[in-house]
Amino acid sequence: MGYLYLAVAILAEVVATSALNASQGFTRLWPSVVTVVGYSIAFYALSLTLRTVPMGIAYAVWAGVGIVLIALVGALFFRQQPDLPAVIGMAFIVLGVVLVTFVSRTMHIE
Repeated sequence: MGYLYLAVAILAEVVATSALNASQGFTRLWPSVVTVVGYSIAFYALSLTLRTVPMGIAYAVWAGVGIVLIALVGALFFRQQPDLPAVIGMAFIVLGVVLVTFVSRTMHIE
């Protein structure tokens, strides 16, 4: 169940960060509201994740997947194209998340 909460946290954070970009410094009401609500949901879901997933693992997956998804949202919706070094760096992040999630023996709280 912890990884389901982690997925919710990641998706809420991606929505909130995207809305933060669209809020133009909190000068636009609805994107600002989506930002606050999205981050609230993200942190609540992350707190539920920490009941069953070790903090370091949860945060590494949350941050790593969030970075890649935000880069994709930026490219698709905000015309912020990453260059080759950025893409290579994100590939390493994905590799790190895979190693932490599927190879590490510290996946669950004992």
